[in-house]
Amino acid sequence: MIEEISIKDLGVIADAALPLGPGFTALTGETGAGKTMVVSALGLLLGERADTGAVRLGSPQAWVEGRWRIRDSGDVVDRVRDAGGDVDPLDSGTAELVLSRSVSAEGRSRAVVGGRSAPVSVLTELGEQLVVVHGQSDQVRLRSAVAQREALDRYAGTPLAEAVQNYQHVFYRWNENRAELDELVTDQDRRAREAEDLRQAMAEIETVAPQPAEDEELAERAERLSNLEDLRIAAANARELLSAEESEGADALGLLDSARRNLERVSSHDPELASVAEAVANANYLVSDIAAQLSTYLAGLDTDGARELEIVQERRAELTTLVRKYGPTLDDVIRNLETGSSRLFELDGDSERIDQLRNEVDTDRALLDELATSLTALRTAAAERLGAAVSDELSALAMADARVIVQVAERDEFTATGRDLVSILLQPHAGAEPRPLGRGASGGELSRVMLAIEVVIAGSDPVPTFIFDEIDAGVGGASAIEIGRRLARLAESAQVIVVTHLAQVAAFATNHLTVVKGSDGSVTASSVRQLGGDERIAEMARLLSGLPDSESGLAHARELIEMASART
Repeated sequence: MIEEISIKDLGVIADAALPLGPGFTALTGETGAGKTMVVSALGLLLGERADTGAVRLGSPQAWVEGRWRIRDSGDVVDRVRDAGGDVDPLDSGTAELVLSRSVSAEGRSRAVVGGRSAPVSVLTELGEQLVVVHGQSDQVRLRSAVAQREALDRYAGTPLAEAVQNYQHVFYRWNENRAELDELVTDQDRRAREAEDLRQAMAEIETVAPQPAEDEELAERAERLSNLEDLRIAAANARELLSAEESEGADALGLLDSARRNLERVSSHDPELASVAEAVANANYLVSDIAAQLSTYLAGLDTDGARELEIVQERRAELTTLVRKYGPTLDDVIRNLETGSSRLFELDGDSERIDQLRNEVDTDRALLDELATSLTALRTAAAERLGAAVSDELSALAMADARVIVQVAERDEFTATGRDLVSILLQPHAGAEPRPLGRGASGGELSRVMLAIEVVIAGSDPVPTFIFDEIDAGVGGASAIEIGRRLARLAESAQVIVVTHLAQVAAFATNHLTVVKGSDGSVTASSVRQLGGDERIAEMARLLSGLPDSESGLAHARELIEMASART
């Protein structure tokens, strides 16, 4: 339960603290005093979207903090610790959880869970387990088929929740397989063309059989063959200059040999020349070796270079065609050949995959039909019980002749929650035609139906805290008294916080708070008071007549409080 809420600079509230605690808390106050801001503050703590317009004028930010007393173990504590926060142990297996939220005037929002910053989504997750909030917008929502189905499912409890979970596992798998099957069937012709194109490409590449870096090697050979005659002339001339075989002119070898002989003839006269003569002899050997290499090079030059060049250019043209079609490089062409097999295997497997998916879709379709039928049976049984229980509650809410009928109809298509269409009908009195809540119920009737549903559901799906924002709108007199009594009954098993403008409802509260606007239009801490004794009677009189000092109003207020005490 919520023990206390602190609010600062939110709307008209400058600084306020609301002591709550167990049981039934009624929050009253004049119109515009800030009661709605209290509900807005709770919404911020529960992860609702922040509205920068709610930041008090002239303030840099609005801030809200809530202190909860919770069990010291369970899903809530686990989620807090997953978010990096923690709870403070109290006593008797309980702990205190502190949640806070700030909203800046520029729109920045910050959430703190158990002392650590956390995403706002964590507040939303915790709020779903800690609090149920009902306002006039929820009365409108109750007119929708989705909200009516959700109410029935909550009442049906764990057996239905487990059945829905099993159904959804199959439903999502069925949907995914159907989507893949539709895509494969729709793209079957395109994928067949892709497979044929890939098959032709692989055949063409395999026929040419390119090798890594082959294009670079061929470019070098083409360069060599294109200049074959120039290479032959240059090599022949060089060899002739080094070692003349065809001319009688002097060559390098002859000149070196003559130089060596001249030096050797006089080297005995000067030992220094002996080493020079030896160097010349070595140069002779080196030049002789180079001449031999040139002879080998000339012998190796292709005598049919033109034919080889033609073959090389033809090969280069084949590779260029492949690169242009499947490139942009020869490595990409070779890589396409390597990866094409796996892609072709995938494309050629479409027929088998389509057959497999069709079998799986048909199997899951039959299983969905079976599971959806089970859901319908569970909902139908729960609908009968819910209708009877809510009708009994309405009898005690000054709608003795009214009867609620919960209908479950099967649709043709499957949805994520089954194929049931849930409708809550209201028969205002015997003999009248039951009509959907969306068309036949007034605001006051919707308020009482919603309260009756919550009281009934609370028995099978307990929630720690219920917050009702003017659930008594459009109600008065005896109906309001019965709403108060039913809220008091709900408060026996959960914390109930009600924003109300009716004394008949506030009379049943065990904790009465009032919000009073100051003369400057703001609400400060001292303006939120916990009422008791004469102060409470005066506030009740104000709610009844608008005159807190009226003797008749005060008498009526005392009578209401005594009546509520006797009935609770």
